Amino acid sequence: MPIWRPQLKKGSPSLRTLLFLLLLLFIAAFISSLWIDTSIFSAAGKTNNTMIISLENTTLHQKSVEFPLKCSINNETQTCPTNYPRRIFQREDQDPSSETVCPNYFRWIHEDLRPWIATGITRDMVERAKRTANFRLIIVQGKAYIEKFTKSIQTRDTFTIWGILQLLRRYPGMLPDLELMFDCDDRPVVRSRDYSGPNSTGAPPLFRYCSDRWSMDVVFPDWSFWGWAEINIKPWSALLKDIKEGNNRTKWIDREPYAYWKGNPFVAETRRDLLTCNVSAHQDWNARLFIQDWILETQHGFKKSDLASQCTHRYKIYIEGYAWSVSEKYILACNSVTLLVKPYYHDFFTRSLQPLKHYWPIRDTDKCRSIKFAVNWGNKHKKEAEAIGEAASEFIQEELKMEYVYDYMFHLLNEYAKLLKFEARVSHEAVELCSEVVACAADGLERRFMTESLVKSPSVTGPCIMPPAYEPKDLGAFYRRNLNAIRQVQKWEDGCCTI
Repeated sequence: MPIWRPQLKKGSPSLRTLLFLLLLLFIAAFISSLWIDTSIFSAAGKTNNTMIISLENTTLHQKSVEFPLKCSINNETQTCPTNYPRRIFQREDQDPSSETVCPNYFRWIHEDLRPWIATGITRDMVERAKRTANFRLIIVQGKAYIEKFTKSIQTRDTFTIWGILQLLRRYPGMLPDLELMFDCDDRPVVRSRDYSGPNSTGAPPLFRYCSDRWSMDVVFPDWSFWGWAEINIKPWSALLKDIKEGNNRTKWIDREPYAYWKGNPFVAETRRDLLTCNVSAHQDWNARLFIQDWILETQHGFKKSDLASQCTHRYKIYIEGYAWSVSEKYILACNSVTLLVKPYYHDFFTRSLQPLKHYWPIRDTDKCRSIKFAVNWGNKHKKEAEAIGEAASEFIQEELKMEYVYDYMFHLLNEYAKLLKFEARVSHEAVELCSEVVACAADGLERRFMTESLVKSPSVTGPCIMPPAYEPKDLGAFYRRNLNAIRQVQKWEDGCCTI
């Protein structure tokens, strides 16, 4: 029996052509069903923006689209590019198996914002935070505007703003409208006792780098994650890699069996007191302490301040300065046992560190004897001591990598914005800022560090999943475990128990 075949007229499209056209229509319909910001298909980025469709497994993959800095030439006024995408990622389009839960320290976001959970945040509260703020950040429709009040120490404000601009590049269009005040100085200023009475006004929400248990300042990642130009400290991603390579040069067991510290002792009495623990002709407290002269280092090209080359001792001391110190993350990353002199301040991640797991606690009232005991204990219990150093280093390498720093910023700003009881608006004094406006006018190490820390592509995945707030009983148990571990060490030091 003959097989029936369609009779096509001369000049009409073949069956193969028709099938091909139908396939193209199917693909076009599939793509159009997905939300794609047409702004990413600008002339400047068209060649790099590639969508790949796999018909074999019917999944869609988007390549990273790079948007480098575009600086004006011939002294033209620098403006913000218009071709950067307004939005790339939507969580409903993400494969659930690729989502990760944020590190545990993200739970402190809930605690930091708890003072305003019941009342919300009014414009009056925000305005009262202006008293000590260096700048106001305004985000409206995915764009950043800055109203500057006073200049910060060095370039703290510049690199903090730079970090926020990189967050907007990483997650374009995903941050809600908001206004906040930022103070770049060290010590917290919003005292809880000033807002505890029944007739007290709502506390002003003020963002800064550290706080303490008596204050309500909201902690935020510090400027040095994007580089500290004045003392030649690289952006965090590059420095973290350097420190990891430095760790591999010398095994823990082969390192100097002493406690090492190098820093500026003149910023606080507690650091000057630490210097009395240095080795001398009459006494050896197992400490090797060095004064860091940053003026001399600047003059000699920072040849003796390379952080990756300072992981040569089994123990490293962390001690606060005028307040908390950015050096804490560098010390913890070193694979050495961190001897942490009792701190009074915290930054955004350190509250999740646990004594005897991530560090060894040192008394602030009897530092020398406490340091000597810690080193003797570690040299006697080498495996246990090495494990403490490795746990801290792993925490920093895995849970404080730059992706999580951005995610922390993202979730903090989102949770904060949910509390605002007013509509964010761009003030007359505020100026729109973007990476080009900030970086193209910079030079030297500032320009270099900004270029190195530039977020070149929007993320094609979303932020990590925010963990829930602590239950009061769980938070209480966490505090008790830490306190019991510290007391156990103090009992060992006092000689009442065997070790």
